[in-house]
Amino acid sequence: MTVPTAQLSHLHRADGSATYSQAGYSVVGAVNGPIEVQRRDELPEEAAIEVNIRPAIGVGSTKERHLESILHSTLRHVILIHNYPRTLIQITLQIISTPEDESAFGKHSSLSVLPSLLQTSVLALLSASIPLAMTFTSTVIAVMSSRKLEANPSAKSLAQASSVHVFAFSSTGHLLAVESEGSFDLDTWDTVCAKAESICCSPKEDGDQMDDDASSENLQTFLKQAMEKKVERDMRWKQQS
Repeated sequence: MTVPTAQLSHLHRADGSATYSQAGYSVVGAVNGPIEVQRRDELPEEAAIEVNIRPAIGVGSTKERHLESILHSTLRHVILIHNYPRTLIQITLQIISTPEDESAFGKHSSLSVLPSLLQTSVLALLSASIPLAMTFTSTVIAVMSSRKLEANPSAKSLAQASSVHVFAFSSTGHLLAVESEGSFDLDTWDTVCAKAESICCSPKEDGDQMDDDASSENLQTFLKQAMEKKVERDMRWKQQS
């Protein structure tokens, strides 16, 4: 599994920001809100959520609109929208780099970038101090014709995969979102789901023994470490005084 990297709160004109890079993708996210919302978009009992995804090259198409709808429905379950009625929380995601051989992805290209978009959005929301009911982590897994599972697959693997699956798990270990493409059966889906859970969720303690490999690849641990570094940087002024 490729090691992800993250940078938080580096855009000074946004309430919160984050850059997340993994598997050849790099996404910059900015969050503004709660801000004033236009009357036609105002919701009387909750905040409106606006998600804008900008591709690395050219203008947005139906692919970006589809990804925006997935993120919107996912984030509605995460953000405490009832805390800010009649306001707007705006999330902008700019894809700044993609794998050089992305054109080989074919029919699975829309799913390959989804985990990076989801991870960037939650990191940017945390940077903006938007109240959340939970955090989440996401990964993509390809099922090869040999039934081998490959996490964060290469372009060649995606082109040859019989199916591709994106999972997002909450910090409480519950399945939050899933998108699948290709041909697969229920047993295969269960196996892929278990693999994704081991990558996304904190490993469960079993007596005094824990799987060090699972812990090192754990995205929930990565998310915590990214926030710890941000808090340490924000509190540096207090330590120097």
